[in-house]
Amino acid sequence: MIRAILFDLDETLFDHRRAVAYAATCWTESVSPGHQLLMETPALWLDLENKHLPAWHAGECSFAEQRRRRLREFCGRLGLPVPGDLDAAYAGFLVHYEEAWAAFPDAAEVIDALGGAGLTLGVLTNGAPVQQEAKLRRIGLMDRLEPVLTPDSLGGNFKPAPECYLAAAAKLGLRPDEVLLVGDNLMLDAVGPTKVGMHGVWLDRYRSEPAPESVIKITTLCELPDVLSALQRQPVNRPSEAA
Repeated sequence: MIRAILFDLDETLFDHRRAVAYAATCWTESVSPGHQLLMETPALWLDLENKHLPAWHAGECSFAEQRRRRLREFCGRLGLPVPGDLDAAYAGFLVHYEEAWAAFPDAAEVIDALGGAGLTLGVLTNGAPVQQEAKLRRIGLMDRLEPVLTPDSLGGNFKPAPECYLAAAAKLGLRPDEVLLVGDNLMLDAVGPTKVGMHGVWLDRYRSEPAPESVIKITTLCELPDVLSALQRQPVNRPSEAA
């Protein structure tokens, strides 16, 4: 029996890609009006996120340092002068990013429907707690999701470390097989949790690729209630104590 659902945040409940597109173009335009590569800046920013965030996850640098590295390379790739104060420049990017914060249209509706089913609903994100909680407040979901679990509250463990999922289940007071994780990252949110017995669902909003045979894939959160019903009907097979 699934008793709790944990949602990833960025690109699952929160439209991170849209906010990044707005911020990257606005910030670049502010420092180089009419830049010839302006339309390519959103994809570049997302590529650099994927490149530099793992260093923070691995403990190789601080959260602030990975931001500096990202902005430094962003400027270099665009032929822009690297700001003398990278932190101040990044703060300018954040102003635009926060202006565009929004939830996906299906998020509140589905969360309300699932909450009425008596399930615990929370968030499991690899992001920094202050920013992720600020996002949830801005998009009106903070009061509907508890707890909000980040690496800071899970012993410094990030998805897809098994310890992250196990610690998340423990925070809920549940076994892993009583928890369902839903998110946009195939490995972090669908494959990783199943390795410790937790259920995982891949939310592929942009229909990027076929799902592996063993992975449950949805393209909108509106499909989640039916997936949950199907999972609740499945028999649970656990090793016997004598085995």
